[in-house]
Order: sequence, then structure tokens, then C-alpha cells
Amino acid sequence: MHAIDPVAAFILIVVIGVAAGMLFDRFAGPSWLARQFGGQRGSATSSLVGVAGAFLGYHLAALGGMIGLGGYAVFIGAAVGAAIVLLLWRMIR
Repeated sequence: MHAIDPVAAFILIVVIGVAAGMLFDRFAGPSWLARQFGGQRGSATSSLVGVAGAFLGYHLAALGGMIGLGGYAVFIGAAVGAAIVLLLWRMIR
């Protein structure tokens, strides 16, 4: 198994988080707060929350020893972490 380049991992985690946030906004619809204020602020916030969740999921997967697929299984953890944090964020708001 080879090590993943840290810069590439960082960029991939950010892309996963932004994509998760945009997909969440697209399919879950606007939240109550976004409907009140309108505009694109909601999608930017969802993207940032998705990035935070992706970082959380990536690091928890790495700490949990999630290895496989040549070391890329932690990115699955990043996607799952982004989805969970976005769902929790929507439930709280």
C-alpha cells in the first residue's frame, strides 16, 4: 500500500464535501431559513457544512483503521461523514 499525497487528499476531501453539500441542497430542498432569506447563501452554507463533515468522516475513518481499496476507503468515510453531518445539521435547524 502506498501513501496518499496529503495535498491530493485535502483537495479530494474538499471536493467530496462541496459535492455532498450541493447534492443535499438540490435533493433535500431549501430549509426554512433559506426560504426566508432566499438567495444562494443556503447552498454555500451547505457546502461548508459538507466540507466539515467530510473532514470529520475522513479523520474518524483513518483513526478507526478503515483501510482497503489501496488506502482510498477513507474517502468513503469522508462521504459518509459529510452526509451524516448534513443530515444532523438539517435536523437541528
